[in-house]
Amino acid sequence: MFDPNLFPDPNSCYPPPAFAGDEFPAREGREENPAELLRTRPLLEAALAAKPALAALSTQEKKAVLLTMADCLEEETPAILAANAKDLAAAQDTISPVMQDRLRLTEGRVADMAAGVRAVAALPDPVGRTLSSHTLPNGLEVNKVSVPLGVIAIIYESRPNVTSDAASLTFQAGSVCVLRGGKESICSNAAIVAALHKALDRHGLPRALVSLVTDTSRASANELMQAVGYIDLLIPRGGASLIQTCVNQAKVPCIQTGTGICHIYVDESADLDKAITILENAKTSRPSVCNAAEVCLVNRAVAADFLPMVRERLSKQRHDQGLPPVELRLDPAAMAFIPGIPAGYDDFDTEFLDYILAVRVVDSLQEAIEHINRHSTGHSEAIITENKDHAALFTKLIDSAAVYVNASTRFTDGGQFGLGCEMGISTQKLHARGPMGLEELTSYKYVITGDGQIR
Repeated sequence: MFDPNLFPDPNSCYPPPAFAGDEFPAREGREENPAELLRTRPLLEAALAAKPALAALSTQEKKAVLLTMADCLEEETPAILAANAKDLAAAQDTISPVMQDRLRLTEGRVADMAAGVRAVAALPDPVGRTLSSHTLPNGLEVNKVSVPLGVIAIIYESRPNVTSDAASLTFQAGSVCVLRGGKESICSNAAIVAALHKALDRHGLPRALVSLVTDTSRASANELMQAVGYIDLLIPRGGASLIQTCVNQAKVPCIQTGTGICHIYVDESADLDKAITILENAKTSRPSVCNAAEVCLVNRAVAADFLPMVRERLSKQRHDQGLPPVELRLDPAAMAFIPGIPAGYDDFDTEFLDYILAVRVVDSLQEAIEHINRHSTGHSEAIITENKDHAALFTKLIDSAAVYVNASTRFTDGGQFGLGCEMGISTQKLHARGPMGLEELTSYKYVITGDGQIR
């Protein structure tokens, strides 16, 4: 466990209230001008100082800390909900009802957060695994071993559950986390981190293992993007604007996550009853998340039958049931079959995160594939078909992180994939793709053992 002789005061590395001049010496590869990191530098120095305490923990010790984190989240539920109520009150006139739902916490959602932490604790430790091993002709034993990334920064928006998910995943993966949530959820995030700090205190560990940037200005986010030598990986989670800003401006390694212009293609051989059920789930079960469908492509051969089903199920029936109806934005070919709003220039390139669906009629599977690869963000796409050859071609040619046959895109999720809670959905190809679980939060190094060999 944590050795107090090595770290006499485990919380001495937690950041002071304000930056205090040049008391933190720069090291090679780090930005030399402290003015560039005025808001975050003390916190980042503290995160670096805390790394050895986490590296010293065994698998069982990490598991014990995570289980205590889950207990403390449940213990602090009243405080977390009270803080969340402040965020919700402040957000009433600033964000949409759908986005307010992303922000809202309940006793059940806090319990789910705690359950997610326990699920991470139950997963195999990703650190210290021998990934491959071989012996050279000269007798050297070469071992490829998984290791922590180091310090991981996460910039995210309204969803406070990301706070506990990110903290537990990075902790199990042996890395320190620096969390920077949005202003909409600052009170909730602070209360959640306070609960996690309570758990770290019980185990005599530095609070800086889980750090929260309380400055929610754009400047603090920019500092994290520029923090070369402090941050080993930056993960943005949020809307397209946030993600693109990080990708374009970050000097530290950055994973592109989240933006989901997800497609459902209804093939000419589709079971239409199956198709409408899948589409309804993909669009309406939780439209504010990145794996919700934003575009439906319908083969012309079934458009006359299927598009009226879409209007009936997603718009008319939901209206009659007192549920938010889905606004259908139709291309000219779809307008010939059902009434709706003419699709605008950007509607097939927009992540709506709302009860809005862009609909286009295509003449062939090939046209559907071409449309998806041109307009997709590389997140999740689905084909609804009873034709095995069409399914095989779709899965082969669609260049996205998750490709479905006869299933909802809403399954693109670390928990649903059996990976535990996730850090995000990577829509790029290096170094991770799809749901980012524990394995994607580690790197590796080579450990070579010899017996006096020289070159």
